[in-house]
Amino acid sequence: MENLKAILLEAGMNFDNVMKATIYLKDMRGYSKMNEVYGSYFENNFPVRETVEVSGLPRNVSLEISVIAG
Repeated sequence: MENLKAILLEAGMNFDNVMKATIYLKDMRGYSKMNEVYGSYFENNFPVRETVEVSGLPRNVSLEISVIAG
């Protein structure tokens, strides 16, 4: 989320500009914790979101998040 924040700031935006997020989780048992952290970054409008469990991610990370902002 901090990486996304930095990218948004560089583009002159913030999390209020996020319209859609896709979250890839290696294990859905981590959903509650991810949701808690994810939610703490949004103050006004929560964007449309989809969460998908995947068998593997690059560099063996536990989750990956992509956003569309405008």
